[in-house]
Amino acid sequence: MDFEAEKEKLIKYIKSIGYLKSKEIEDALRKIPRHLFVPKHLRYLAYRDTPLSIGYNQTISQPSTVVAMTEALEVKKGQKILEIGTGSGWQSSILSYLVGKNGFVYTIEVIEELAEFAKRNIKNLGIKNIKIFIKDGSLGLKEKAPFDRIIVTAAAPDVPKPYLKQLKLGGILVIPVGNLYLQKMYVIKKLKDGIEKKDIGNFMFVPLIGKYGFK
Repeated sequence: MDFEAEKEKLIKYIKSIGYLKSKEIEDALRKIPRHLFVPKHLRYLAYRDTPLSIGYNQTISQPSTVVAMTEALEVKKGQKILEIGTGSGWQSSILSYLVGKNGFVYTIEVIEELAEFAKRNIKNLGIKNIKIFIKDGSLGLKEKAPFDRIIVTAAAPDVPKPYLKQLKLGGILVIPVGNLYLQKMYVIKKLKDGIEKKDIGNFMFVPLIGKYGFK
C-alpha cells in the first residue's frame, strides 16, 4: 500500500474541510506517520478520517479531530505540554514535533499495555522529548507543573480542577466535556481574572478514567 499517497490525500481532505490551517501541523502530519501508531492489521485504514481501535476499548483519534485540537492548542516551540490519554502515542508525537528539541511533552496513560505500545512506537521514530507516565490522568501531573498547554484526549464530565491549577497563566487547555455519548470541545485560556472558555464543536471520545473522570 502506498502510505505516502494516502497520507497526502488525507492532508488535502482535512485542509478542504477547513480544519488544517497551520503549515507546522501539516509538516507534523507528514513527519509522524499515523500507520506506525495503529495495530498492523488496521494499517490499511490508517489514512482514512476515522478513529481506529487500538485495543482495551480505546481508539486512536480521527485525524481531523487531532488536527482540530492541535490547532486550538496554539503550540509554540520550546513549550512544555501535558497530554492526558497517550493511547498509541500519535498525538504526543505530533506535539513533540511542534515544540521542537527545546520543548517537552509529558503524557499520561492509565492502561499499562497501551503505554508500553506507545513507548515502542515513539522509540521506533527516535523521538526523545516525550515521557510517558502510567497513572490516573484526571489528576494531571503536579510534579511537572506548570504547563504551557494541556490537551485531554478523553471525555470528562466536567473540567478537572487539577488541570486549571497546573496550567500556566496565559496557558491553554483543550478538553472534551459532556456525557458518555457526546461532548463539546472547549478551548480554555487561563487569565489573571479567571478563564476564557470557547466551544469549538461537538465530538465523541472514550471516557476519562479516574478521580475526576467518569465513575
